[in-house]
Amino acid sequence: MSKPRFYFPAPLQPHQNFELPESVAHHALRVLRLKNGAEIVLFDGQGGEYAAQLECAGKHATATTAAHNPREAELAGQINLIQALATADKMDWIVEKAVELGASRIVPVAAQRSVLHLRGDRLEKRLQHWRRVAQSASEQCGRNRLMVVERPCTVEQFLEQLEPKPVNLTLLCHPGYGIALDQAIRNFVDEIASADSSDVPVLNLMIGPEGGWSESELALARQRGVNAIQFGLRTLRTETAGLALIAASTALLGWNSP
Repeated sequence: MSKPRFYFPAPLQPHQNFELPESVAHHALRVLRLKNGAEIVLFDGQGGEYAAQLECAGKHATATTAAHNPREAELAGQINLIQALATADKMDWIVEKAVELGASRIVPVAAQRSVLHLRGDRLEKRLQHWRRVAQSASEQCGRNRLMVVERPCTVEQFLEQLEPKPVNLTLLCHPGYGIALDQAIRNFVDEIASADSSDVPVLNLMIGPEGGWSESELALARQRGVNAIQFGLRTLRTETAGLALIAASTALLGWNSP
């Protein structure tokens, strides 16, 4: 049975005793009902993990770390999910599963046809919620680095900050036109092989909202050199498309090999 894993929001060091944050202590003692001396795993998001022993004192808990274990569970390249905002439960699902599939970051975008609209305090609360979802998913799936959840932006703002690089590729999923995903990935593999660069290759996957991309958004993406792709014979829901594309792209690129 695997040991319970917890994210520790500060740098960890080997062979030291750390007081666990209240939320972590509550989860360990009240939810999982771990006992004094229980073996757990801590990670701080900077890479690797630490086996640790839990020490309980009422509602409080500390943990003493062992040696640093450099184990990683990251993809060989970086996949970023550019996800048009969807309704709350769908976004939670997308964030959680994107972590499990190895995405490096998710960028929520307010597309013109997005059903969900966030501003002010509501935006801040939802952003913090998504980051907690990503943290919990990392604890569960064995990743020692947290997927970055960016602040929501518009499609135009995202496209404006794109920097063309030999080993960076941005693909926009569209059911109506574009080249097949496998062809786009084969072209990307060739570019990576021929590029004189030590940079980690980056694949951005743009997924539209429930109502699809608007014509103006499609035109703007074309102007920025974004390639439209099609994936399969069926139209996928927004909460399905990005996750399916991450899994397929990872397999085609060979980025998930042990």
